[in-house]
Amino acid sequence: MKVLVGMSGGVDSSVAAAVVRDAGHEVVGVTLRLWGGDSDSGCCSVSDVDDARRVAQQLGIPHLVFNFAEEFARHVVDPYVAGHTSGLTPNPCIECNRHVKFDRLIERADVLGFDAVATGHHAQVVATHGADGAGDSRFELRRGADRLKDQSYVVHMLDQARLARTIFPIGHLTKSDVRTHAARLGLRTAGKPDSQDVCFITSTGGREAFLGHRIPLRAGRVIDRHGTELGTVPAVELVTPGQRRGLALAGAPARRYVVDVDVATATVTVGDEADLLRTVLRVGTMSWCNEPVEGEVLVQCAAHGEPRVARFERTGDGGVVHWGTPQRVVSAGQSVVLYDLADDRVLGGGLATR
Repeated sequence: MKVLVGMSGGVDSSVAAAVVRDAGHEVVGVTLRLWGGDSDSGCCSVSDVDDARRVAQQLGIPHLVFNFAEEFARHVVDPYVAGHTSGLTPNPCIECNRHVKFDRLIERADVLGFDAVATGHHAQVVATHGADGAGDSRFELRRGADRLKDQSYVVHMLDQARLARTIFPIGHLTKSDVRTHAARLGLRTAGKPDSQDVCFITSTGGREAFLGHRIPLRAGRVIDRHGTELGTVPAVELVTPGQRRGLALAGAPARRYVVDVDVATATVTVGDEADLLRTVLRVGTMSWCNEPVEGEVLVQCAAHGEPRVARFERTGDGGVVHWGTPQRVVSAGQSVVLYDLADDRVLGGGLATR
């Protein structure tokens, strides 16, 4: 089988390429050039491209670089900026997976005659068959073996067509196993730290510098639930529901949390911790790994968030999560991912709405 392996320059994708190669497949490594602006974190720096190229040399496989900067700007950066202007809290890494790392990469694999793509995500794809072993294969997306590094949440958008073409070679390994494997092979990335941040947001300037160069950041007034004015924030576009730090409310109680952000009127509403609790979470258009579901599920609202039992009700293309126990508000724009109650299977997900 011919496999195109996405190599970010990190240890996970390095070992993924090695595992696919050692399984006897014809492997070509590819690094995606996505962001051409300032970057001192994430996975898009010049040094990362160089690390991927050198690992490919160590493994004796060809290495290519694909320039998807235009797609990245259109599907990831521009929506990220637009989201902040309308009061959303976007997750750019998920949108990169949705539109670039899988859609565009699989399209390019088709053009070049590859059978599958592989990445270093900590997740698993499992093929299943009918009870009699006959019929077409179906594919399940499951959590990675290492619960602390599990990335099934960030690839929840993979449907049957994409799952059929996707391999996660290290999904059955722990992070310690991955580093041990890399060290055994003498790979230069064996001890490289994990990327933690959004690639186009620098650690020195942060969101404020990035967005401030692209949109006007407006000061906002801060009020309590009764409408009493308590202070101001320097940029309403940077405030997120649930936020406590950075409000600087003189004379306010010790702990005040953002419970609502109205960008249109530049108003931030704060309250106590109890004001953050909700019994209902509305979700926009859902993507499903297999067939749509309803009923009791596990719901996860952050990459490493704690899954909670809830009842999911489908409404048109989207749905409503009904919490059995009130939960903290989920910012509009964040991904809400459903898992099966009985196992680690990802069912689907969508974006939280207001």
